[in-house]
Amino acid sequence: MIRLVASDIDGTLIKDSTPDLYPEMAEAIKKMAQRNILFCAASGRQYNSVRNVFRDVEEEIVFIADNGAQIRYKEKDIRLSPMKKEYAEAIIRQLREYDSACEIVASTPDGCLLETRNKAFLDLMTYGYRNKFTLVKDVLEENAKIIKIAIYQKDSIRELGEEILIPQWKDKVKVCMAGEEWVDFMDLSVDKGKALAFIQEYFQISKEETMAFGDNNNDIGMMEAAGESYAVENAREEVKAAAKHICPSYLEKGVYRVVKDLILA
Repeated sequence: MIRLVASDIDGTLIKDSTPDLYPEMAEAIKKMAQRNILFCAASGRQYNSVRNVFRDVEEEIVFIADNGAQIRYKEKDIRLSPMKKEYAEAIIRQLREYDSACEIVASTPDGCLLETRNKAFLDLMTYGYRNKFTLVKDVLEENAKIIKIAIYQKDSIRELGEEILIPQWKDKVKVCMAGEEWVDFMDLSVDKGKALAFIQEYFQISKEETMAFGDNNNDIGMMEAAGESYAVENAREEVKAAAKHICPSYLEKGVYRVVKDLILA
């Protein structure tokens, strides 16, 4: 019997950077809660952005934000994994070398810090992701508790990410592609799969009682932590290889269809 359903957001449940959840899925989450089945929203997004997507059902779910650097339930952090200060500072200094083409986001437990004044990117953060952010002159002067650093490049950052950033930093921090336009950096201990395992232990739910959905490389850990794992049809091939099943894409509301047919039927 499934007691925990975990799903990635962008590219799995809904289109990348969109702020709203479709009504059928919100209703399905309510019905699962009535049956004591916990829903987990797992994302590379910051907490406030993910919470906004699930604003109609936020009391019913547990949040994995910033790829697992922050785990939150009923308005309380049940786990935080800050980055080492020396690594965070070095990464930010390096990423500034690409700031003519890229944007840098430093996440904290209560929002994110931005140095940019690029209106198009600020509009994306405000109206697309619905992030809570503060504009600062210098992130490194804020002495903030950084739990994730992300770099964004419109259309694709894959070449920079896979050829330079990931090879350079993979032995010091957890670094991964988070969609086509983002590269994420977290503490080496951070992973969606480890976050899901923590939630399983916290709520006394087994791997066999867990179902997970994903589409990108940062979801592979969840595929491995769940007894029933699904890659959406639009997922990368590595994710499909790690998953037990394939389901329709977000365009066809694949997560909802599986939940409806196999859990709520």
